[in-house]
Amino acid sequence: MIALNKVALTMVCKVMKKIINISTVRLFIRVFIICAFYLPFSLTSLHAASFSALAAYEEQGSAIESTSNSQATLIIHLSQSIPYRVFTLTQPNRLVIDFAEMDWNGFDARKFIRSDFIENVRVGKFTSGWSRMVLDLKEPLLLMQSELSRTANGARLHMQLQKTDFQEFVEQSNVERVDINLALNGVEGSVAPPLKAPLGNRAIRVMLDPGHGGIDPGARNGSVKESVLMLQFARELKEVLLRSDRFDVAMTREKDQYVGLEERISKANAFNADVFMSLHADALAQGQARGATVYTLSETASDEASRKLAQRHDRDAILAGVALKRQDDAVVKLLVDMSRRENEPRNLRLAHSMVQHLSSSIGTYKRPHLQANFSVLKSADVPSILVELGFLSSALDRDKMLTSAWRLKAATALRAALLDWEHKEIAAYEQRLK
Repeated sequence: MIALNKVALTMVCKVMKKIINISTVRLFIRVFIICAFYLPFSLTSLHAASFSALAAYEEQGSAIESTSNSQATLIIHLSQSIPYRVFTLTQPNRLVIDFAEMDWNGFDARKFIRSDFIENVRVGKFTSGWSRMVLDLKEPLLLMQSELSRTANGARLHMQLQKTDFQEFVEQSNVERVDINLALNGVEGSVAPPLKAPLGNRAIRVMLDPGHGGIDPGARNGSVKESVLMLQFARELKEVLLRSDRFDVAMTREKDQYVGLEERISKANAFNADVFMSLHADALAQGQARGATVYTLSETASDEASRKLAQRHDRDAILAGVALKRQDDAVVKLLVDMSRRENEPRNLRLAHSMVQHLSSSIGTYKRPHLQANFSVLKSADVPSILVELGFLSSALDRDKMLTSAWRLKAATALRAALLDWEHKEIAAYEQRLK
């Protein structure tokens, strides 16, 4: 074959010599021979090294078994590390594990179940890109620890489960907030998820986020800086919430200092917040606008003004020397987006309560609920809103925000909105139990 190729190339060269430089022909010959000789071997090697994009379930060593009369261990061996999450549901009592889409070929529930705590196990694809394992529980079990680690041949998911009473199981189950566990690209992950009891029988945990701060003053009008004004209001709102004895409150910053956007989200997660509320007072370079506005997250802004506002907020972080992290892994993005979609009804209920109480108290902008792609609202599992109390570019709004009596009125409205949202969350929770 190679000899024939050389003969053909020689004939081609005689023609090509007349139109191009001989050195170019020699280069062409070398490239052609290399491709003709090595490409078949390369393709064969590539085919031999190819592998499925799906993680595969491996039966050897995989099982759930009792380790005592009150504890059980679940082990699943996989061909590779993938994202997963775990939670429990009631009526009937179930342990649910979601994975990035898997190949379950070879799974046998009879061999997998080695514990008297388990009635049955079902596996399969349940939505685009996702697989699910559902364990029907004879007795209530709570997840105590979960770890996905690399092995010589893939990955190993290990979970420790603890027997509990029915009341605690109900309190820890059906919780919309589901902690995300990632083990990607060879990175090992371990988690003991801080699940919360449903609202109604405990304090509402609120993270207040006074916008901007330090080297990022935000909007200005004369001597009035958004960062300072919002810090003052956040302190006053915190006091109003704590006085009602229905809230636990923390703040992303306690003084006029810079806090990165991602750090604000991290603080909300570390606080195990039920609500993240970012407080702002913008200024418009052109046009007239006044009244409070409530923002929720959306990739598509409600209008051009909202889009530019979100860009300005993110630009402040860049100007402060902080590069916003971006995770490009498609699977991670899918997992986080899925969690955000599950959280969206809670965000909308929160926004509607805020608009209702602010509108009847201090007045709102003509479009009181808007959406934009604010980085500070991108927590995957904490209901998050951004409240623009008013516009510093409006003399009427500015004078009101500088008045302590008006700020107290606004803080009281926000407290009422949070309590109203709690009632809606309880109703939604009870509806899911039916």
